[in-house]
Amino acid sequence: MTEPRYPGERLGLPESGRGSIGRIGRRVGALFVDYGAAYILAGLFVTDPDGLPAVFSGDPVVIAALFVAIQVVFAPMLQGSPGHRIFGLRLARADGAWVGLWRPIVRALLLVLVIPAVIWDSDQRGLHDKAAGTILLRG
Repeated sequence: MTEPRYPGERLGLPESGRGSIGRIGRRVGALFVDYGAAYILAGLFVTDPDGLPAVFSGDPVVIAALFVAIQVVFAPMLQGSPGHRIFGLRLARADGAWVGLWRPIVRALLLVLVIPAVIWDSDQRGLHDKAAGTILLRG
């Protein structure tokens, strides 16, 4: 078998433009937006036992939980998180169908673990996307 010329070729996706694989720059930008939103929400609505906002106490569990909630709530409704949509990405199943409800949960939990997200295949799909059967496409 020959090596694919570009990410997504094996999946029958175009090399660039709408429907092509979402590249790393857009993915990282979306991640920063979503974690930033979780960080802000933690500061606004969650306080630690001393009465300080969770952001100041540095509670990573609260911030990670809010990040997962953002992913799980928005992915089925908007075909991606707010960060994905801002950066022109959309989340889809590998076969093109609706992602459903359980895939965003699996994907987000693995994404928070970090390691599955930084191990990619030749199509630039992280292990979190492979496990959930999802793919990030340009939108």
